Amino acid sequence: MHANVAIVEDDRNIQNIVKAYLQKEGYDIIAMDNAEDAWEYWNSGKKPDMWILDIMLPGMDGYELCKKIRDTSDVPIIIISAKDEEIDKILGLELGGDDYLTKPFSPRELVARVKRLFKRVTVQRVPQGVKEERQLGDLIVKLDDRRIVWQGEEIEVTAKEFDMLSIFVQNQNRAFSREELLKKVWGEDYFGSDRAVDDLIKRLRKKLDGLPIETVWGYGYRMRSSSEDGS
Repeated sequence: MHANVAIVEDDRNIQNIVKAYLQKEGYDIIAMDNAEDAWEYWNSGKKPDMWILDIMLPGMDGYELCKKIRDTSDVPIIIISAKDEEIDKILGLELGGDDYLTKPFSPRELVARVKRLFKRVTVQRVPQGVKEERQLGDLIVKLDDRRIVWQGEEIEVTAKEFDMLSIFVQNQNRAFSREELLKKVWGEDYFGSDRAVDDLIKRLRKKLDGLPIETVWGYGYRMRSSSEDGS
């Protein structure tokens, strides 16, 4: 089965070149000119295995589309942009992008990044033969089939949310720095700000109200084995 890649790019020349190169590598491609069509496509239930988003789009921009997708899914996202300022890279990645490529770029470089990202995501998401679960108070993390049960109810979480919870529940009371969590959850080659960790913790606290994740001020986070929430 071929992986499906969705391209959102209003420059037809770039869109056609990227599409041709990725199709040559065996990927199935859906190409769109604007974020509105892409969002409608996503909401129709058709879920690509990866998104390639241009930032400067007519109407809704790529940042907003990235944020909307990331609010409901952990699907890999590569952002492409004519801007090369560091703040744009950080913003794009903190909103949920997994990689960033600046125009003009080599189509071969984009293909290489697509392959590398698919490989990294596969390694992160495939269970390593572990058949067990861990419990901390009202939280149960089923490591074998990557499911979360909170206060007796199964909760849907993204891949990164699951990875973060599994790290904490297997290392109860241990404090992790933001840098450690970035490497463990996002991978060694992630170059965005550690604010991505704070954003993920914030989402987990909202989704699992009462989760005993404690902020270690000026350092990072830990999960207490007691029922007290020191955050």
